[in-house]
Amino acid sequence: MKKLILAAAALIALGTTAQAQETVRIATEGAYAPWNFLDDSGKPAGFEIDLAAAICAQAGLTCEVIINDWDSIIPNLLAGNYDVIMAGMSITDERLETIDFTQNYFPPDPSLFIAAAGAGIDPSALEGKRVGVQGGTIQAAYAEENLGANNTVVAFTTADQAMADLGAGNLDTILADGAYLEPVVAASNGAFEFVGEDVMIGNGVGGGLRKDEAELKTKFDDALTALKKDGTVDKLIAQWFDGRGPYFAE
Repeated sequence: MKKLILAAAALIALGTTAQAQETVRIATEGAYAPWNFLDDSGKPAGFEIDLAAAICAQAGLTCEVIINDWDSIIPNLLAGNYDVIMAGMSITDERLETIDFTQNYFPPDPSLFIAAAGAGIDPSALEGKRVGVQGGTIQAAYAEENLGANNTVVAFTTADQAMADLGAGNLDTILADGAYLEPVVAASNGAFEFVGEDVMIGNGVGGGLRKDEAELKTKFDDALTALKKDGTVDKLIAQWFDGRGPYFAE
């Protein structure tokens, strides 16, 4: 089990303090922009950090954000090292066997393939290729099941490590969340391009909780319902995902 990073630089207070009844510890990866990342000063930032602040303020909770490696983020939740995961985690039937989720705060989003521009990669006819994924993700499971027989699926600890290997020519393609890849491709000055068809996996992104946290789940769900209705969730999505949405406001 990877060590939790609890240094002051990786902890931030969220929500209200005067009326708070409890402190909720929220874990994020800190390496998956624009969902969550560490800013230039080493503090957590991104869509989920701002959304966590809004949820905790709406629910009257005091919250703190903890940075934890992706590969141990569910085990450390189950071990009680924090209370909620907000880390770009898709809601899937497989994960629901182990943990619970809030309602989604980002709708189901297509997973996409990218490759070096002009490489002629066709994801529908891959053979003998190296396919990069972040380990433990819905894309990793999809790639192993659908592409693993005729290709080498290479799992990385972080998505950024996969991108680095694609840039170095060590991979032929990457499968990842479209919301993660879109700004990467846009910023590549034509070096990368999307290839193939969209792949729909998962039921949107939500907050992960232990199954015995029904009261906390209700507080988060009630807060999310209110923040969707008043447009806060859509505003944050548009801010962090290049004008996407609206999805939730009535």
